[in-house]
Amino acid sequence: MKDYVHMCLSIPPKLSASHVVGYMKGKSAISIARNFKGKQRNFTGEAFWARGYFVSTVGLDEKMVRAYIRNQEEQDCHRDQLKFGV
Repeated sequence: MKDYVHMCLSIPPKLSASHVVGYMKGKSAISIARNFKGKQRNFTGEAFWARGYFVSTVGLDEKMVRAYIRNQEEQDCHRDQLKFGV
């Protein structure tokens, strides 16, 4: 999606979800700044991602969660069309 990201990750119990999310946000923000802003270093004070995130366990419904993530764009477009039809 253009304004948010859904991911289904498997994180081993020895790692905390907050550290994994922080690492992913940090590394991806640096990569995006290098590729799209032309910066090679000194990213101090810049923010790309929002501060928050949501984490939940999947358990036995992993297939359903993966299908939800895969079809999220279609569902959002359909929801937007319903709003305009009123």
